[in-house]
This record gives sequence, structure tokens and C-alpha cells, in this order.
Amino acid sequence: MARKVTISKDIILDAALKMLIRDGYSSVNIKTLAEEIGCSTQPIVWHFENMDGLRKALAVYAAEYASSKSSSKKQNPAEVFEDMGGAYVRMAMKEPNLFRFLYLGESPLGKPYDLKDISKNKETEKMAAGIASITGISVEAAARCIRNTVIYSHGIATMIATGVYKAPEKKIMAMIKEASESFLLKEGGALHE
Repeated sequence: MARKVTISKDIILDAALKMLIRDGYSSVNIKTLAEEIGCSTQPIVWHFENMDGLRKALAVYAAEYASSKSSSKKQNPAEVFEDMGGAYVRMAMKEPNLFRFLYLGESPLGKPYDLKDISKNKETEKMAAGIASITGISVEAAARCIRNTVIYSHGIATMIATGVYKAPEKKIMAMIKEASESFLLKEGGALHE
């Protein structure tokens, strides 16, 4: 009779994500993860085969976690974009180890995005079309504003996550909003509130 598995894949990934957020990516290995869960290493090896399998699964799991925290219920594309940017900066402030893992090259899945891809994915294209419709600029110009705001926000978030810059969240969000509005004005548009 086969042995019943009592430590599920989700339990393992939840514990690995918790360790990553709390202690950083380098703290996660099969032995320390087993200690965190309170089990032998066998369930981890059974589910993931080896450390490489665990790392890849953790990278996907962490990206899904971050994505779920950045989703917006708002309809206005500018507000959706602002919500996503806020979630990104809050992650850098409150979960810097996760930010470094996902966005600063620690993940085994490689680069999180390419600058060319920022304005080419479906979600960004939808936001760009919405921003274009409410500002009167072209979709291409709106996409450039999004790209430039993402790059600016990434710089600030990186400085925060690495401890180079500290400021209250409200001030950081105001800086990003000001930069975004400047990018929009450069393209000939403005958000009307």
C-alpha cells in the first residue's frame, strides 16, 4: 500500500515563500525548509525532486502571490495603473526580500521582463488604450508613459528594497504620480480629475 502524503505541495510552497519573504532567498533550501515545516526532507524531495525543482516552483508561486496582491478592482485604467504601481512600491517597502527575488535577478526564471515587453503585453496594451481614450493622446504615447513610469518606479523601488532610500509611502507615491503626470504632459496629454 502506498504511503499517504500528508505534507502537500502548497504547504511546502507556503512555507518556502514565508521563509523567502522573512529571511531572503538564500535561506531557502531543502533542509531549512523541512525544519520550518517540521518534517523530514522526504516530502519536499518527493514533490520537487531536488533543489532546482523547488526553486523553479517557488519562483512561479512567488510571482503568482505578487500578482494577486497587485490586482485592482477599479475600472479607470489610470487608477488601475496607479494601484499596480502602489503594490509594486509597497512590496519593495514591506517585503524587500520578495522584491529582490522577483525583480532584481534572484529568481531562477531569469529576467522578470524586458524593457521592450513592458508596453507590449496585453494588460499594458489595454491600459494604454484606456489612458489614451481619457487623455486624448495616441495609444503609442500612452504606452510610452506607462513604460517610463514603470522604469522610474522600478528605480525608486530598487533603491527602497536595497536600503539606499527611505521615505514614507505617501511621499514615494506622490513622486511617482508627479513623474507619471510629467511623462503624460510630455506626450501632450493630461489626466482630468
